[in-house]
Order: sequence, then C-alpha cells, then structure tokens
Amino acid sequence: MQAVRKARKPLFDGPEWTFELMEKARDAIEKIALGDLGLDVYPNQIEIISAEQMLDAYSCVGLPLMYQHWSFGKHFARDETLYRTGRQGLAYEIVINSNPCISYNMEENTMAMQTLVMAHAAFGHNHFFKNNYLFQQWTDASGIHDYLAFAKNYIAACEERYGLSAVEEVLDAAHALQSQGVFRYGRPPKPTNEELVAMQKVREGYESGQSVLDIWTDSTMGRDTLEEVEDASFSARRKLMNLPQENVLYFLEKHSPVLEAWQCEILRIVRMLAQYLYPQKQTKVMNEGCATFVHYYIINKLYEQGQITEGAYMEMLHSHTNVVMQPEYDDPRYSGINPYALGFAMMQDIRRICEDPTEEDREWFPDFAGDPDWRKVLRDAWANYRDESFIQQFLSPHLIRKFKLFTLTNDADLPNLVVSQIHNRAGYKAIRRDLAKQYDLAYLEPDIQVTDADLRGDRELKLTHTVRDGIHLDEEDQDEVLKHLRRLWGYDVSLDAVETSSEN
Repeated sequence: MQAVRKARKPLFDGPEWTFELMEKARDAIEKIALGDLGLDVYPNQIEIISAEQMLDAYSCVGLPLMYQHWSFGKHFARDETLYRTGRQGLAYEIVINSNPCISYNMEENTMAMQTLVMAHAAFGHNHFFKNNYLFQQWTDASGIHDYLAFAKNYIAACEERYGLSAVEEVLDAAHALQSQGVFRYGRPPKPTNEELVAMQKVREGYESGQSVLDIWTDSTMGRDTLEEVEDASFSARRKLMNLPQENVLYFLEKHSPVLEAWQCEILRIVRMLAQYLYPQKQTKVMNEGCATFVHYYIINKLYEQGQITEGAYMEMLHSHTNVVMQPEYDDPRYSGINPYALGFAMMQDIRRICEDPTEEDREWFPDFAGDPDWRKVLRDAWANYRDESFIQQFLSPHLIRKFKLFTLTNDADLPNLVVSQIHNRAGYKAIRRDLAKQYDLAYLEPDIQVTDADLRGDRELKLTHTVRDGIHLDEEDQDEVLKHLRRLWGYDVSLDAVETSSEN
C-alpha cells in the first residue's frame, strides 16, 4: 500500500517498550479502531507475560487459569523443548474471549510488535469475539474467568478428597470424549405464552375438523400401527432421555448409572469448556482474517498519520508478511491453506469489491459490489458467518484465480487422481463449495450419537456412528475411546456404523 505520510511526532522511537508508551499506542489504535473502522469491543485488559508463562498458556489450550492435568504438563515439556532448541517459535500474544477481553503480550516483543499485537488481538479478535453470532450463542464472556476459577478449585478439592488417581481417571475419560461433548446445533427458543395458546388452538382446530371418516381411517388403516404399539416402551424411553443425543458427555452426566455426583460435575466442567472453545474451531479463517485485516489497516493508518517511524512500520510489515505467507504446494513448509492468508485475502477482497468492482464482481456479488460502506459489509460478515458459510458466500472467482485453487478428486475406482474442477463458471462454484466443505465440522468430526440405553433392562449403552463418504473410525482409536466410555457408563457399550451418502 502506498501511504502518504503526515509530519508528526511518532508515538515511540526505538525498540524498547514501557507501559507509558504502550498506553499511548493503545489510545492511538483505539481511536482508529472505534472511530474509523467502527469496531465494537469489550473493555481491554493487556498483560505482559514471560516466555515460560506463554508456554504454560500454550499447554493449557490457551487458558492460563485452567485446572491441572498430567496431559497439560506433557504438552508443556514438549513445547518447551522445541522452543529452547529453536525448532518452534512462540506466538506474540494470546487473547481470551472474555469480558473484559484479556490479551497476554510477550515481554520479549519490541515496541513495534507490542503495537501490532494490540491492534491484532485487543481490537481485531476482541471485536470478533463480541459480535460473531456463534460466540454470542455459545459462550459467556462475562462469566468464563469465574467459571475457570471454580473449575480449578473444584478439581483440586476433588483430588484432595478422592485422590489424584480417581480424579485423573475421570478426566482422562472425559478428555477422550470432549469432541463428542458439545451441542452443535442451536436449540429453538422456548415458545412464549401467546405462542403456546396459538399452538393449542391449532391442535384443537385440527381435532375438531376431523371427520368421522378420518377417525375411522386413522384407527383402522395404520396411523397407530402394530409396530408403533410394540415400540411404545422404546419410544417412551428415548423420549424420556431425549434420544438420539449428540452430546455424549451430557448424556453420561445425566444418565450414567455408576457415576457419583462429583464425577458428573467433572464431566460437566470438561464439556462446558469444550463448548466454550467450539466456536473458535468453526471460525479459524474468519477470526484470524478479521484480526489480521484490522491490524493491517491500523498500522497503515498510524504510518499515514506519522504516528510510527518508517523503521517500526517496516518491522510490522515484515511480521505481517510472515503471518499471511501461503507456501506453494511443493514447498517444504506447506501444510495446507494458511487460515491467516485466506482470511486476510478474503477481507481485502471484500473491500476491493466494494471500492472497485469489476463486471464479474457485480455479477457474482450484486448485494454489495460497489457498496460505498465497505466497513459495514465487513462488520456484517464478521457478525453473521462461520468459516464454511463465509467461504460459500464471499470467495470470489478473482481470489480463486489468485490462490490457484482447483478441485482434485480421488476416486477409488480410477487409477489416477483427477482434476475435476477448473477456472470456469461452473468450476468456480464447485471449487467454492468444495473448499467450504473442508471447513464444515460436520464433515471433519465423526457424527456419533447415543441412540438407546435401557436402564431397566440390560443397561447396554448403544451408539450409532453415521458414516459419511465411506470414512469409518480408526479401529485402534475407536477401541480406546470405547474403553473410556465403558468406564464412565459402567456397563456394556456398543457402537454401530450406519452408511450414508454425502448428499443425504
């Protein structure tokens, strides 16, 4: 970007940071973030931590107040070894979805990096956390710190009372199942009293409107079939336990015949934290794209206003370029599509489509191509989409060409891989659909649901795995997870696979 600089005394000059300089930089960033971009953020709390504290936060899934577990120590030892031997770097920051929004900045950062990191985390991620519908629906930003403190103290108290081994046994099993410990779909809101009255009137109207012929037909031709009568107890049991149930940990917490109250509470803690982190798994591209776009816009504005020196600007751009680098497929560093690169490029592309649309853009994006308020378009996208739907709606043919995307099909009936979609009109749509599917957790995580458990009979817990695209569970992993399930259920557990096609 070609910036036109204004003559002004810079906020800082030199690599060393102080709290006073950081406060000045934070105020300048805030003025652009709120006044220019129109961001809406939680109050910020910025803390400076050492490399060891950053490693500690790494090992605890980014939550410094996390309860203790041996697996976190294992991760810490691995990450510390990689870091000390120079085989792995550390993030410049960690930010928590909370109110106030807490950002942890590394003390080793230069002042230029502290400025970049504040723009990225304290305003970019902060805005996304506060406004995206998934975080609003599934997380409690105001209560997460209190809940983490409660969880840490509760598990420590359980270790003292019941012993370390007994607590770790429950935690090991719960951690093995935490991917199946989330609610994936929002529940419909409870009907209001007026809606309940209206629904009752509809039912009464239907019943009073039935003719004698309807009643005779229902009773003799099959609505109450013999099969349904025979399955009445089965249906009643499923209804009582709200089956099928996608949240396996929730089901175990509520219905396990063998778990004591303190063990159920530990399951609840693990699934609550899994649910808290679930929106982040669904918005990696959008969340990082939003934060990267925000920091890029802000540092350029600061430079244009003469508030940072050329040296600081170049240092920030160097780090920014590293973050958004997308290695080619034959580069040793290639490990798939960089979410920072794709997210940032899509945000920039939306701005381009608003400011300088081509005929192709106007055809593909008639709702916002040429819209003079690109900030509003971006804020709307950040608030109302997740990765899969965002790519499906906003990935343009221009960006598909720029990223050299195409579809490679691996058909078991063919001897070679096939390039099935290229850069033409039909191909753009198919490539966009195929890429979006790669970010849909419904296709990335196995669909396993509790389908039956007869607590008055044999007490066998029955689960069903819905197999998509012929991809079955790894047998070794499946056996290990079933061991944990049996430990928590206390009786036999069976898992059946049901094949389905991707179109279903």
